Amino acid sequence: MKFSTVLLSLLPALTLAQSQSSDSEQTSTIWVEASETSAYDWSKDWYKDFPVHTSCNRTKFNQLQAAFQDVKALAGQARDHTLRYGNESKFYQKYFGNATTGEVVGWFTNIVDQDKTGVLFRCDDIDQNCHQAGWAGHWRGENGSDETVICDLSFSSRLFLSQMCSQGYQVTKDKTTVYWAGDLLHRIWHTTKIGQDVVGHYADTYDECVELAESSPEEAVRNSASLRYYALEVYAYDVAVPGEGCSGDGESHDHDHASSSESATASTETSGGSECHTHANGETHCS
Repeated sequence: MKFSTVLLSLLPALTLAQSQSSDSEQTSTIWVEASETSAYDWSKDWYKDFPVHTSCNRTKFNQLQAAFQDVKALAGQARDHTLRYGNESKFYQKYFGNATTGEVVGWFTNIVDQDKTGVLFRCDDIDQNCHQAGWAGHWRGENGSDETVICDLSFSSRLFLSQMCSQGYQVTKDKTTVYWAGDLLHRIWHTTKIGQDVVGHYADTYDECVELAESSPEEAVRNSASLRYYALEVYAYDVAVPGEGCSGDGESHDHDHASSSESATASTETSGGSECHTHANGETHCS
């Protein structure tokens, strides 16, 4: 009887031991990637962000990073709006007439997704242009066709997309450079890598852009100002103030109840005066 009692008392322990032994024998398969592999990876080193030179201090770097997020958001919305509505969009028809949508989608996609290796934004005034009145930045042209200098004036005058349609801003009546995103679209398309020496200046003012859409839609789809006005008006209507926007074309909507004089003052201050840059042939362009 003692033997039976001892045996029975050991059964729970034996059962537990068998259970633990069974658990320990269970195996699972996990995939471990080798630190180095010769396998082809088509997306390796695909760098979608905009490189910033070490001449930009931490505060300038932080502003630029936020500005680059804005420019991608602006371009992405313009691209998606075009993919959604095609050339049936009233905004598309205004700025590009009856042109097909492929090229417009492509230029905005380049801003968002193209590899940015070799593109560079710097703050060191290497070409000694920032000291000139009204210079908020410039494309380096022959000195660096994929490089852009951002002058101090930009850091003290630009607005962010979160401020879209505030301070009396109206897309068709104010400069496209009021916002970091609009300004950077202009500068980025000047680079050889992103603008590919195709996006250019066929028209600059709002009225000229509208006229270009009617007379030469094939040029409008690669006109820097047309692309910028389109992106800003789409973002204002789709995102900032959905279904209303702040076009300024026709009936105006004053979201901050600013007077027209206040609006004009804000526009002048935030645009940073004349926007100037140099072309590869040495020509200076100010708008």
